[in-house]
Amino acid sequence: MPKRVDHEERRTEIADALVRVAGRQGLHAVGMRDVAAEAGVSLRLVQYYFQTKEKLLLYGLEHLARRFTARVTARLAAVGDDPGPRAMIEAVLLVSLPTDEESRTFHLVYTSYAVLAVTDKALAAQPFTANPAAAEDAVAGLLQQAREAGLTLPGTEPRTEAITLLALTAGLGTSILVGHRTPESATAVLDHHLDRIFRGA
Repeated sequence: MPKRVDHEERRTEIADALVRVAGRQGLHAVGMRDVAAEAGVSLRLVQYYFQTKEKLLLYGLEHLARRFTARVTARLAAVGDDPGPRAMIEAVLLVSLPTDEESRTFHLVYTSYAVLAVTDKALAAQPFTANPAAAEDAVAGLLQQAREAGLTLPGTEPRTEAITLLALTAGLGTSILVGHRTPESATAVLDHHLDRIFRGA
């Protein structure tokens, strides 16, 4: 009896290969043949699942978003059952920093997608690129909860602070990638800013 192929699993394996190659070479240099070689499958199989490089890149972007969400979820689970708004915000921000091989690859590849989206309308239209407000809404919502619970200092504006924290994290992540800052010093900067928002820090 022939083995049943899990098509979604195969797509995921190919997307993982795309992310690995893009992490080494940069997304702009990745071709479907490179991805096929990395995944250990034929070029024809990659073309069967994705038809074009554009479709492969779009799926890779969605895959990257799922991997990021899974990392945030795992970090929150490690914090405990009731981590509170600050710990939840820290989980989102710290997972975004390139502090290990997977998060380094995530930051590098996501940044590459963002740069390509400047000139690629199909990529620019994708929610993960076109709607950064998803992360902003999540962090702002947590800050709003904290403010209502009296956990933040007077005058805290949740939306503005969320924008500031995410922009700060993105900039710190890039500075780590290029070797201008260590993960430890970047984390200390984030902690310092959170201390300026939350009471009792």
